[in-house]
Amino acid sequence: MANQISKQKKDKLSLRTLFEIFIVSTRLGFTSFGGPIAHLGYFHEEYIRRRKWMDEKSYADLVALAQFLPGPASSQVGIGIGVARGGVLGGIISFLGFTFPSVIALIMFAVILQGASIGEAGWIHGLKLVAVAIVAHAILGMAQNLTPDLHRKIIALCALVGTLLWQTIYAQISIILLSALIGYFIYKKQTIQENHTSVHFPISKKLGVICLTFFFALLLLLPLLREATSIQWIAMFDRFYRAGSLVFGGGHVVLPLLEREFVATNWVSAEAFLAGYGATQAVPGPLFTFAAYLGAVINGWKGGFIATVAIFLPAFLLILGTLPFWDSLRHNAKVKGALMGVNAAVVGILIAAFYQPIWTSAIIEASDFACAAILFSMLAYFKLPPWMIVIAGMLAGTLWSLL
Repeated sequence: MANQISKQKKDKLSLRTLFEIFIVSTRLGFTSFGGPIAHLGYFHEEYIRRRKWMDEKSYADLVALAQFLPGPASSQVGIGIGVARGGVLGGIISFLGFTFPSVIALIMFAVILQGASIGEAGWIHGLKLVAVAIVAHAILGMAQNLTPDLHRKIIALCALVGTLLWQTIYAQISIILLSALIGYFIYKKQTIQENHTSVHFPISKKLGVICLTFFFALLLLLPLLREATSIQWIAMFDRFYRAGSLVFGGGHVVLPLLEREFVATNWVSAEAFLAGYGATQAVPGPLFTFAAYLGAVINGWKGGFIATVAIFLPAFLLILGTLPFWDSLRHNAKVKGALMGVNAAVVGILIAAFYQPIWTSAIIEASDFACAAILFSMLAYFKLPPWMIVIAGMLAGTLWSLL
């Protein structure tokens, strides 16, 4: 009897946890504007600062892992936080809550508003200023925790300079690997006290191996299946899956690949492609949801959902496949020094992304800087929640455009 009551309480707690994950991630899905770096700022504010679902070091380690993997880094971080909080089902719910608001919006854009010009709207510029405030706040917090000594400050500075001056698709992963090597040699003999709680990812290594095997099997077999069947749905799934599997660096990097896959092959017109890109900039959530728009243009709402599943499936399989091994590796004494270097480099990479494209696309006039400073103060000093900052930024941008 006691065991049954305990099980009922555990199930109730589990359902409550999953519901909480759904509510929080969905709110972020509706309010997280500004691209992948801004998303990491929103996650840091909501999950780490306010709810303390994960400590600063574990969050930084998870961000570092996502930077290593191909696919949408912010989505993978969100999935990882959901897994840590509520298991595999929590990761799925976290992904759905964060992703599907923009998926639905972009499918609607494809069906109703295709070709509409919204890129110059005042509220869009207001959202860019919100991204400035959110990312600046996240960087300050992460820099304080992840670059406390001179060595790590230098690593962060070198990563910042290298990212800005070496503009290639291999720059980010190369800088992270080099920083890991430097961190290993600097800190391998040092014992550094770290005040953080242990985060458990409730995924077995067996499930991790299955996910990684499935990832590589689909990557190899889908092109063969496409050639053998010539079915449009399989061909479309293969193109989006390959795009999600082979792209490092986030949503903006995937655009040239998608253009080659769909515009050059006449699946989508160049005009429709550019219109969809403009629409993607106007909605919250991950930039990879651009696939939902393209899929809807090709084959209606069903195509939109299939494209979404195909482009995000690699990210899901990779993060679930690596988390069980990452959890043990990051606490290994031989790996800690490398992670210190990687986390310092992540700070530098975030600062570089804060400058380009977030700062350069948002801060054009003195009034933009003034507005961003007010939004930052509302977040950092008045402790207002991010969704209020989003609304304030949209209203400010709209009002300013009317003056």
